Amino acid sequence: MMIWKPNVTVAAVIEQNGKYLLVEEEPEPGTGLFLNQPAGHLDPGESILQGTIRETLEETAYTFVPEFLLGIYQWHSQRVDMTYLRFAFVGRVTEHDPQRTLDHGIARADWFDLQEIERRIDRHRSPLVMRCIQDHQAGKRYPLEVLTHYDA
Repeated sequence: MMIWKPNVTVAAVIEQNGKYLLVEEEPEPGTGLFLNQPAGHLDPGESILQGTIRETLEETAYTFVPEFLLGIYQWHSQRVDMTYLRFAFVGRVTEHDPQRTLDHGIARADWFDLQEIERRIDRHRSPLVMRCIQDHQAGKRYPLEVLTHYDA
């Protein structure tokens, strides 16, 4: 019997002065650049919040402070026949290290206004990019206390 497991990912939705912090990344060589929130896979042993902070730093060189859970999203990518379970967080950034080398595959991290993001919807990494922004704009916020990291 085959055991099915979704890929657990974390994402940071960061808005500042009407712009969102996104990354331009090339997920596979030759595919071109796609827009995404700072996001990635949860590493073994880390909490969901730790993973979000780490991924944001690695992909943007910004220190992320999660303030709310935005939502939990399940998406099945037909292209790679894989299901993702994304935990998205709203928060703010504090420090920025412009000298820091960004993760492999990340071309740049920058601030994009809503019109730029909508114009480039055909280059979003997944439909979750726009959905998370829409949920953010709709004011969805859940307290971080809904999460429990239990490490016996």
